[in-house]
Formats: sequence, structure tokens, C-alpha cells
Amino acid sequence: MIDHMSLPVADLARSRAFYAAALKPLGISLVMEVTAAETGDKAHLGFGTGKPVLWLTDGSTPASGVHVALTADNRAAVDAFHAAALGAGGRDNGAPGLRPYYHPNYYAAFVYDPDGNNIEAVCHTPH
Repeated sequence: MIDHMSLPVADLARSRAFYAAALKPLGISLVMEVTAAETGDKAHLGFGTGKPVLWLTDGSTPASGVHVALTADNRAAVDAFHAAALGAGGRDNGAPGLRPYYHPNYYAAFVYDPDGNNIEAVCHTPH
């Protein structure tokens, strides 16, 4: 159900060092970095055991709250999630589409819930 989640942090470099040390005994390490230039917004660090499951987001610019990504079975479900969330009063934070800076088949949509949390639906399969 939960694909990954993200926490805003005040100092990305400081948090990188903290989480790298704290998660090492659990077998969790930094597996992906995404720059602000790639996202067009904020830099992110992804920790996991192969695939990022805990992301740290640069909170030096205004943060939008917690980010939770939910797994979708297919791209049509991502599209339907986005439409339903907007219909229920959510605010758009990224229309359905590919985000190849994560990986070639990363298809996702993002909405802000009524409290400003960033909710994502994501499908990792090619179609």
C-alpha cells in the first residue's frame, strides 16, 4: 500500500549525515539523490534497501507537510486517483505523467489534501 514517504528537513546535509548513520544498523542506506534542477523544485535524498522508501526533502524553502506515496496497480489508476482527489477538493500538485528522473517507468500524480499534505499515487510498471 505505501510505496514511500517523505519528510521535510531544515538542513539536507545535516540530515543526510544523521540518517546515514542512524539507518546503517538497519541495513538502510542512501540509494538515490534527486537535485532541485531535476525536480524543478526541491532536492531529495532517498534511503532504502535497493529502492528508496524514505525520502528527505530540502525544507529550506516552504515545506508542504508530509509526503506519502501510495502504490497504484496501473497508470489508469493513477489517472483516476488524480481526478477523484481533485473532485473531492484536493489541489493539484502534479498531473499524471512520467517522472523519468526517478526511473523510466515512474508514472505518478500528486495532490495536496485539505491540510496541505502531498499525496501521490505511483505506478512503476511500463504500462
